[in-house]
Amino acid sequence: MRFLLIIKATEYSEAGLTDNKDFREAFTSYKESLAKKGALLADEKLLPSSTGLRITYSKKEEKPQVLAGPFPINQGLIMEYLLIHVSTEEEALNCALRMPVPKLGGQYEIEMRKLQEKSEPIQDPRIKEIEWSLQDQLNMLKNW
Repeated sequence: MRFLLIIKATEYSEAGLTDNKDFREAFTSYKESLAKKGALLADEKLLPSSTGLRITYSKKEEKPQVLAGPFPINQGLIMEYLLIHVSTEEEALNCALRMPVPKLGGQYEIEMRKLQEKSEPIQDPRIKEIEWSLQDQLNMLKNW
């Protein structure tokens, strides 16, 4: 099962301030431990919302409205996310609970969401062609 651990933005992160060295080291160690056990699929930190755009579609208007950031923190802004793959929801929760929490920056919130599994992944057909070509070449080398 795949889960997204969403770390919500804070006033501290929206101001573009970096966390202290001890927290950064603890967070890096935490992510390395997830990677070593094969659970960490992706992790990305987002820039403050002042660098973003929000596109809103209204039923009344034909064209979308594009707003430039920054956006209010109380609107559930995301600061960072980790995508993990674990066996159970309980294991995902344990991963989230082990995440280091910074001592500065006010309230710290992590949202955990299970990803819906796709029945068939969407794949570029050219990738299949390359895979077949490589398999043919491997077969030729084996018979050589």
